[in-house]
Formats: sequence, C-alpha cells, structure tokens
Amino acid sequence: MATSSRPAKAFYTLARTCCVVFCRVWMRMTVEGLEHVPAEGGFVLAPVHRSNIDTPISSVVTRRRLRYMGKDTLWEKPFWRWFLSALGGFPVSRGSIDLEALSRCVEVLKGGEPLVLFPEGERKSGPVVQPLFDGAAYVAARAGVPIIPVGIGGSERVMAKGSKMVHPHKVHVIIGRPIEVPSTPSGRVPRDGVRKATAELHAELQELFDRATLRAGDGTER
Repeated sequence: MATSSRPAKAFYTLARTCCVVFCRVWMRMTVEGLEHVPAEGGFVLAPVHRSNIDTPISSVVTRRRLRYMGKDTLWEKPFWRWFLSALGGFPVSRGSIDLEALSRCVEVLKGGEPLVLFPEGERKSGPVVQPLFDGAAYVAARAGVPIIPVGIGGSERVMAKGSKMVHPHKVHVIIGRPIEVPSTPSGRVPRDGVRKATAELHAELQELFDRATLRAGDGTER
C-alpha cells in the first residue's frame, strides 16, 4: 500500500490530531510563531533536540505531513515499513556522513515536502545548544528551500534521555523566522555559505531555546 494513498494520509491526520491533543492537554503546550511556517513548498524544520518527544512535538507546527529520517533497520518488517512511512518516515543508513541520506533529503525537499532535521544530531542535554552539523544548511541550499528554526522548551523535563515515562511538564514551542541559504545558479553549494548559515542557525536556535525554556517555566541558567 502506497504511503501517499488515502488510508495512509488519513492515518497521518489521525495520528497528528491525537498528538496535538496529547501535547495540549498533558504538556499544556503552547506555540508561537506559526506565521513563519511556509504554507506550501519544501522547507527544513530544524528544532533543538532534548527528548524523544521532540519528534511528535514537531508535528504540531503544520497540518502538512512532515518527513523524518529513520534507521533503515526499522523498515525490515512489512507492518513497520507501512506504519513508519505513513507517518512521514523514510529509511537511511546510520553511519558517519551518509551521502545517500543527504540525497534522499534533497529529493524530499525538491518534491515540495517539509523535512525535519535535528541539527544537533542525537539528543543532547542542558540549556546550551551544542555545535551543529552542516547537514541542514547543506540540504536546504541544494534544494533551494529555507530553514525554519524551532526552540522547544520543557521537553527534557517531560521525557529526559533514558526515561521511559512522559511526565506532565509544560512545553513551549517558538518558531523562528526562515533562514535562507544561498546557492549558485549552477546548483553548487558554497562551503562558506553553508558554514555561515549554520552559524546563523546556531545563534537563532539558542535565542529561541532560551525564550522557550523560560516560557515553559524552567529557570535553568546557561
């Protein structure tokens, strides 16, 4: 069954609705900056990453189906293959720098779909945004789409790394203004432009994360 089929689309809509209700009720989640999310076309959604719950939280920023990368081993069984794909996932190999994964990301974005990439990589801890990978800026430049930075405050209190419980702590999400990454007319991606965009994204994420953390009622100081 194709993941673009009517049942798959209906399943994603149902799953997202349940996620939004859960976030609003259990985590008292509030969101600001929704006007910065493009209504059409591809874009890279780049949130900070402090919890497994950040992935479902990301789905609240738009009714459009978001795409996510996932470990290819999760797609081995037919049921999970359909389930994860219907939710917007697509399989990639996990390694150092997977050029195939980057190509898949560019393909998704050029197809007009929004893609979620956590630029810090794996989940981190604490109030400081860690050094970012250049992947988000690189694929945004290759596909000619903007990066939408997102600060998520409170999610580490909800479900910290290693925790199996989802605790009822307030979460606040702030969506920042789009960041454009320049590319040449030939489609080449200037390395300096990618580095500059990554540095801009880092600074913006830290500001958004600080504000979101305060709005979530977390008084942690950097």
